[in-house]
Amino acid sequence: MSSVPAFKRLPRAVREQQMLDAAVKVFSRRGFHAASMDEIAEDAGISKPMVYAYLGTKEELFVACLHREGTRMMQAIAGAAAPDLPADERLWRGLRAFFGFVGAHRDGWAVLYRQARGEQPFAGELATMRARLVEVVAGMLDHALRAEGREIAAIDLEVVAYALVGATESLADWLADHPEADPEKTATRMMNVAWLGAAQLLHGVTWRPPAD
Repeated sequence: MSSVPAFKRLPRAVREQQMLDAAVKVFSRRGFHAASMDEIAEDAGISKPMVYAYLGTKEELFVACLHREGTRMMQAIAGAAAPDLPADERLWRGLRAFFGFVGAHRDGWAVLYRQARGEQPFAGELATMRARLVEVVAGMLDHALRAEGREIAAIDLEVVAYALVGATESLADWLADHPEADPEKTATRMMNVAWLGAAQLLHGVTWRPPAD
């Protein structure tokens, strides 16, 4: 007598991660508008109605991808940059975690910083994540300054943090396009650019434009 193997249902959380993995891959390759729910469902090995039932419309699915990849990135950075480390090592570890994330999740980076940019309402989601990253960097710099017995104006701190984040994002875009590049070496290069300037700031050295 032959027996038919029973179908093993996957837990909802596992199934959702499979869907998000497939969606990130398709969105990174096609972009939001060209990506189809049919292709995402096929890549995940499930039916299209199941994608809608679990994660909603294509817009809702894209936002879910943004949230997951953004959370992964922020958790990697926060987990690496312990507050009790010296300022330079803390920044270095944060950069290494950031570029490590980009190197390991190039599709996730593409969805976060390429596909979402300029597309409403996704650009707002990206801006919120970027603001959190700027807050983390500003907090690290402020902590280092206070350890040196120094303080600078909040606006100057914010400007420096935005500049560092912007430069780091640009280099991350380069890394995403160069799979042969080593994320840790890339982090070291960024550290040399960022820290030499930040170290001067910590010691009160500033450049001023010449008088007219």
